[in-house]
Formats: sequence, C-alpha cells, structure tokens
Amino acid sequence: MASPRSYFTHFFSATATLAHGLSLTWRQLWKSRKSNPHFNIRESNYFEQTDGIATVTYPHVQIPVPDVGRYQLHNEMDDCIVCDKCAQVCPVDCIEIEPVKSPEEFGRTSDGTPKRIYAATFNIDMGKCCFCGLCTTVCPTECLTMTKEYDFSTFDIRHHNIPFATLTQPEIEARKDAWARHETEKAASKTVVGPSRPAAAKPQVKPRPMIPPANPPHDE
Repeated sequence: MASPRSYFTHFFSATATLAHGLSLTWRQLWKSRKSNPHFNIRESNYFEQTDGIATVTYPHVQIPVPDVGRYQLHNEMDDCIVCDKCAQVCPVDCIEIEPVKSPEEFGRTSDGTPKRIYAATFNIDMGKCCFCGLCTTVCPTECLTMTKEYDFSTFDIRHHNIPFATLTQPEIEARKDAWARHETEKAASKTVVGPSRPAAAKPQVKPRPMIPPANPPHDE
C-alpha cells in the first residue's frame, strides 16, 4: 500500500504536468487569432516565424506555389515542332506522340523555329508522370512546361491522360495523304527516263611477266 506522502507526490506531479500542457494549449489558442503569414523558406529564421494558424482552408485559400515547382505538364502546341525529344527522354513513357511529316514548312514558333511536322497525337499521361522535369529540359522551343496546377485529382484515372493535339481526324488523313503523294512524286523524279547508259568498260591490265631471279654467286 502506497504511503500518503507518495500519494500526494504523484498528485502534485500530475497537476503540474496538466497545468503545463493546458498552458501550451491556451497559449496556442490565443496565437491562433491570426493566420500565419507565408515566408520564404530560404530565410534563416523561417522556422521561428510560426506564430498563428499554419493550416489554410483549402481550396478557398491556397499556399503560394513556388515558380520552380514540378506539377502538371502543359504543352503549347503552337510552339511545338514535334521533335519527339521529350518522349525519348521520359523514363516512364508517359508521353505518346504520333508525328505526320509535311512536304513543306507550314509555320514558325514564337522563337522563329520552322515547323515541318504535324502532331496527329500528343498525349501526356499524368497518372504515369514521375515529375522529374527532364522533358521540359530537353525541349528545344520551351513549349513543354510544368504549371502551378497541383490538384488534378479525379475519380477516373483515364482523365489523367491529357490530349494536346488539335488536328481532327479528317485533317490528319489529309496530311498523311499529302505526305504520301510527296514521297511518290519524289521517288518518280529519281527514276531515269529512257535507256540507261552502259557502264564504261574497265581497261584490261595484262599481267607482268615473271622475271627469274639472278643466280647467286657460288662459293669456291
């Protein structure tokens, strides 16, 4: 059986611990009258400036997204030259491209790069994307970028496969037919018209006669 002294010792210890915990709770409750302002994480005293409410009422209030954040991909098709570099460098194969060549230049990007390939298909599956940013690094016209949109949740994962190509199916067929005609005309122009010239005969070289070696001197 515990002694009365031990009993009161535990009682006062529990009371002091409870008072300390409640003081922290009331102190934080008093500070939560205001919201916690957003500071740059590069500041040396970033973790010391946390007085107030740290959470926000999302989606009505959102924390500012950094400019270097890696979130949903977007492709500006007007500046895309369909070079296929982004699909080749992607480690998870989330970019699907079907190119259609054009017989001639049909436009230029904002930086003056000529456009000679149409995009019949340009899909990015954000459900597979690992947000590495390699595709945006190799893009020569900087048409592929990562936006600040980070909330693109959906009930159907197929909605994460985002199409960017703007051509309709009749337009795609017309572009393919134009390229096929161009290839046919190009092959026909290379065909030689009329009888072909006989190949020039190579001059015959007569074999040189074998000269017997001189008799070596005999030793006496």
